[in-house]
Amino acid sequence: MPQSSDLKRGARFLYEGVPFQVTDMSTQSPSARGATTLVKVKARDLLSGQLKSYTFKASDRLDDPDIEMRKVQYLYRDDDAFHFMDLDSYEQYRLVPDNVGDAAEYLIEELELRLMFFNGLPVSVELPKAMDMEIVQCDPGLKGDTVTNVSKAATLATGLIVQVPLFINQGDVIRVDTAEGRYVERVSVVKR
Repeated sequence: MPQSSDLKRGARFLYEGVPFQVTDMSTQSPSARGATTLVKVKARDLLSGQLKSYTFKASDRLDDPDIEMRKVQYLYRDDDAFHFMDLDSYEQYRLVPDNVGDAAEYLIEELELRLMFFNGLPVSVELPKAMDMEIVQCDPGLKGDTVTNVSKAATLATGLIVQVPLFINQGDVIRVDTAEGRYVERVSVVKR
């Protein structure tokens, strides 16, 4: 049972019977003597996918949700849901876009990831920390631009737009940090 002051980005907690995952948080220490520190939390409701904001006292205790993680493979998306297959039992699950959230920008067919279950029902996905993705569109790099700290927009195979250094070109495969949606490094160059 964590205290609210122990929360950090990505942590999960149970509040009023609903599981949440922290997307952002900050602390506020009042200047008055004897006043308690406040923890302001933005969290995603894992059942509905909605973002909610809460303010807790730093000493408030929160419950841990009874979450089970299963290794799955992403299969496909149809008009109203994303479909996954359990890699052990071959059972298939579906999640609506609200529950998948921003992770939809990283889902590539046959991607292995973890599916989060609460009370036996699939509620959310957990992506790998980093993924290798191909750039399908970006402006070409210019000779001599490899040293500067300037960046440009690149569109990945899933439609996600990431800022990359100028030396990155269309067809390159880059590693993307899925938590922050940012470029990490170039993995390889596809030969044309």
